[in-house]
Amino acid sequence: MDLFDLSGKVAVVTGGNGGIGLGMATGLARAGATLALVGRNAAKWAQAVASLEALGAKAIAVQADVTDEAQVTAMADHIASELGRVDILVNNAGTNIRKRAEELELSEWKTVLDTNITSAFLCSKACYAHMKSGGGGKVLNNGSMLSIFGTPWGPAYGASKGAMVQLTKSLATAWAEDNIQVNCFLPGWIDTALTVKAREQIDGLHDRVLERTPAKRWGTPEDFEGIAVFLASRASDFVTGTAIPVDGAYSVMG
Repeated sequence: MDLFDLSGKVAVVTGGNGGIGLGMATGLARAGATLALVGRNAAKWAQAVASLEALGAKAIAVQADVTDEAQVTAMADHIASELGRVDILVNNAGTNIRKRAEELELSEWKTVLDTNITSAFLCSKACYAHMKSGGGGKVLNNGSMLSIFGTPWGPAYGASKGAMVQLTKSLATAWAEDNIQVNCFLPGWIDTALTVKAREQIDGLHDRVLERTPAKRWGTPEDFEGIAVFLASRASDFVTGTAIPVDGAYSVMG
């Protein structure tokens, strides 16, 4: 049996309409998984769904606010009913407000934490029963280089991404007996719409990233296809509670 074959598996990806989320969804689709892309604005998901269907995968879009517990519970139940099961969850939904701590409003702090970490807790909790009843599952959490570094302009984002690593460890130890593996991936500087804005706001960022990254390039969403398949497949059945950088060695550069 192919260790990386995901045929017959159903994967839920939050924030999967572009960037890293769509890169991971594409990798899962290529490996044979059926995809459910989750977000608040269903109109934005049509192109993403079409791109996955072009690969021969079955894909649907489900409208839900992943910070709302009732909507998340309904989302998980709907996907399990329509697609028959839930095997893989990619907690990818996220946002950032780049301000120093003394400038950040409480409402902005709550927005970032709710979107980045509370949503991951709610989606994991909602999918747990479906995974357990199916004999096991995989949870993939989107962390960040700011899970391990600090920056003056990312107090809320860094706090949420540090929490993502600890949530990963807690769920991994709690759910191992249910054959559910929970891991975190830590993106470095990836060329997405989110980082285009960062390059506009942070002078010299592009060149500094290239200088520090041994791979001498920014990452791309396609770089996440492989890590998605590995962490979602039988190949990682004894890998759980980890935080794996996907950063071209940015985080280990001296």
